[in-house]
Amino acid sequence: MVADRRPGRLYLVATPIGNLGDITRRAVEVLGSVDMILAEDTRHTHKLLSHLGLTVPLRAYHAHNEAKASVSAVAALEQGAHLALVSDAGTPAVSDPGHRLVQAAIAADIEIVPLPGPSALLAALVASGLPTARFTFLGYPPRKAGELARFLDEVARSTATLILLESPRRVATTLRAAANAFGDGRRACVARELTKIHEEFLRGTLGELADAIEQPLRGEVTLVIEGATGCNAVQLDAATLQDRYAAMLAQGVAPKVGLKRLVEATGMRRRDIYRALHLGTDPAAIDPAGDTP
Repeated sequence: MVADRRPGRLYLVATPIGNLGDITRRAVEVLGSVDMILAEDTRHTHKLLSHLGLTVPLRAYHAHNEAKASVSAVAALEQGAHLALVSDAGTPAVSDPGHRLVQAAIAADIEIVPLPGPSALLAALVASGLPTARFTFLGYPPRKAGELARFLDEVARSTATLILLESPRRVATTLRAAANAFGDGRRACVARELTKIHEEFLRGTLGELADAIEQPLRGEVTLVIEGATGCNAVQLDAATLQDRYAAMLAQGVAPKVGLKRLVEATGMRRRDIYRALHLGTDPAAIDPAGDTP
């Protein structure tokens, strides 16, 4: 590696999320010109480089060596080397390693050059049919049930469209937890295998999707959920909810079915309605951080 007198540049290069044809011409030029590429998985990136006809030194940069690799990368940049950071797919440092390196490079007064490109979260958002003016990216949700419930409760009243990444094995669990937290009637879209041959968009309410997706899906998944305002939620007090619930029970409707109908009719959170019915607590007075029944 030949060092220049001036510090090198750190390029943040977005790579395809599935379809290799989505690589930009600028990304190909930069990847072919740098002294080294820092890759989340060198084997994965080697396949991409082979497809592009490029031969560039690779060095592993992932969650397990991020601290040490950042130090050596900044040292190389200070000596004049130009480096590119890539993840396995999409834009690096977004729910992938890289943030620590960017911070260290900025602290060392290294020039940062981002190369925009494929993005699973934006592709899923624009194809979901849900509002795009305001959105919040939440990354991967927690796996433990209690932590997941608290995580969803924190954003339940957000009016922005919500975007999450999820393992195909956990989509059904997360959809059910979201339906419990946000209400069955809120619209959502499950985007699967984006840009690939089996690309698929499953659209409906959280309740409908949770009922439809019982088995683990295959492939990468992005979940888009409507914001609280967009779902036209109707906020009712405890007394009104109890009256409607009692009327349904008097007609022979099962308790669980009655609860579900109230959630679907109002767009309110299942847990809020449950507490209003059984504890007499007005939904507006419920602490979002409280225990889930």
